[in-house]
Amino acid sequence: MDLQKFNILLVEDDENLSIVLEDYLEMLGYKIVLCRDGEEGIEAFNKYPFDLCILDVMLPKKDGFALAGEIRRINLDTPIIFLTAKSLKDDRIKGFLVGCDDYITKPFSTEELSLRIKAILKRCMNKNQPGGFSGDGCYQIGIFTFDFINMILSAEKSVINLTKKEAALLKILFEYKNQLLPRDIAMKRVWGSNDYFIGRSMDVFIAKLRKYLKTDPGISITNVHGAGFKLEVFE
Repeated sequence: MDLQKFNILLVEDDENLSIVLEDYLEMLGYKIVLCRDGEEGIEAFNKYPFDLCILDVMLPKKDGFALAGEIRRINLDTPIIFLTAKSLKDDRIKGFLVGCDDYITKPFSTEELSLRIKAILKRCMNKNQPGGFSGDGCYQIGIFTFDFINMILSAEKSVINLTKKEAALLKILFEYKNQLLPRDIAMKRVWGSNDYFIGRSMDVFIAKLRKYLKTDPGISITNVHGAGFKLEVFE
């Protein structure tokens, strides 16, 4: 993976930490735009294209949650990592609800941050051609072959004809394989909206997909309460 292709927005108000992170990430080959508050962060996001955003939660002028919300209104796909001194469950859930992809609690090692960045960028690079994608619209999910174009999920002894919504939801789950798929992103990409009734409908579709995939014990769709879903495939 050529790191020089990736632009990262870093929004961190701690002067010492921000300098250390900027120097470290530039040493790894990333191009960094550093901002010190939420308002600077959204101005930079509107001005430059970014492949990843790293946001401190406690920021002056506009906190990380508010900043992430504005970023998500502009772009649903740019991955977001939160940096926070807090480890409270409610804060983590709030972070995932506004659309973050990962959450790192301070203090953390630069190596840990590097590994998480690489994992997220690799997933994003593979979004259009994810691992297990054959190039003809088919995906391999455990023992199943998922033909997205023809909306068929098949295994050795079964063939399941999917609805359009089931196929679209399974595809985005697979794009986020072994990663959290935030509820609002799934609803907006599959249904085009994220209201309460669509959320209840999506839960029904998730239950159906769970039922279809249950014959492979190496596959699970877990519900991360209040945040989203995770398709886990143990290979």
